[in-house]
Amino acid sequence: MLHHSWVKFTVLAPEKSQEKLLYFFSNRRIPECRISMLKVSIIMLCLVAGIFLILMGVVFWVQDRLIFFPEKVPVAYRYPFQQPFKEIYLNTPDGNQIHALHFKAKQPKGVMLYFHGNAGSLRSWGYLAEELLVYGYDVFMPDYRSFGKSTGKLSPDNLYQDAQLTYDYLRQSFSEEQIIIFGRSIGTGVATKLASDNKPKQLLLETPFYNFADVAKTHYPYLPVSALLKYTFRSDKWIKKVSCQVYIFHGTADEVVPFSSGKKLAQLLNNSNNLVVIKGGGHNNLSSFPVYREALARILK
Repeated sequence: MLHHSWVKFTVLAPEKSQEKLLYFFSNRRIPECRISMLKVSIIMLCLVAGIFLILMGVVFWVQDRLIFFPEKVPVAYRYPFQQPFKEIYLNTPDGNQIHALHFKAKQPKGVMLYFHGNAGSLRSWGYLAEELLVYGYDVFMPDYRSFGKSTGKLSPDNLYQDAQLTYDYLRQSFSEEQIIIFGRSIGTGVATKLASDNKPKQLLLETPFYNFADVAKTHYPYLPVSALLKYTFRSDKWIKKVSCQVYIFHGTADEVVPFSSGKKLAQLLNNSNNLVVIKGGGHNNLSSFPVYREALARILK
C-alpha cells in the first residue's frame, strides 16, 4: 500500500519575499577563519617583499665591499722585490693619489700597463713582475683607489679616469705602439675600457668575463644583479671598439669567472685563434701552465 505525504507550501506576498531575500544576503558573512588566513597571507607577503627590498638596498649600497677586497699598505712600507723598480705617485684631479710601481727591463721593447684583480695590493701583485719582465717589456702596475698606498674612494668613473691617467703618464715616455694593456680578472674590465678609448699596441686579457653581470649572476643567482650593479664592466660593449689585437687567456676549470663567460667574450673577436684555452687551468694558476707561457712568449716576441 502506498502512503502519500503532503507538503504544505506557504506563498509569501511579493513585498515580504523581497525583504527575506535581502535579509538573507545582507547577513551572509565570510567565515572568521577565512578572513584571518587572508590577513596573515597579506601580512606575510608584505613582510617578504619588504625584506627583499631592504636586502636589495643593502646590496646596492655595500656592493663595493662585496666586490673589492683592498689591502692598505703604509706609505713608509718598502717593497722587497728584487727587480729594479720605482715608486710613482700620480695626482688625480680630485686631489687623491694613485700609487704605482714601475719595474724596469734591461732593454725594454715597450711597457706593459698591468691592471690586477679585485683583492690585495701591489705588495702581493708586484711579484708577477718577475714573470713578465722576461718578455722584454717594462711593467707598470697601479693600485686602484683604497688599495695599497693609493688614496680616495672607488667608483666606476674613478676607475676608468685613473686608468686613463696612468696611460697618459706612460705616453710621456712611450709611444702608443709600445704600450701593451694587460688586465687580470676584474682588471680586464678596466683594461678593455681603456683600450677602447686609446690605440695601444695590444690588449691582453687573463680570465676575463663577458660583462660583470654575466659573472655576478653565477654567484648570486637569486638577485637581480643587472639592476643592482654599479660596476657593470661592459667588456662585451667596449671590446667592439678596440682597434688593436686582443688576446684572451682562460682556464677551463676557472672557479671564479666561468670559462663560458670568457669564451663568449672571445667570440666577439675577429680572430678566433686569439683565445688561448688552458685545459684544467683555474682562476689564479694559469702562469704555471707551459701553454700559457708559450703563448705569451709568442705574442710578445
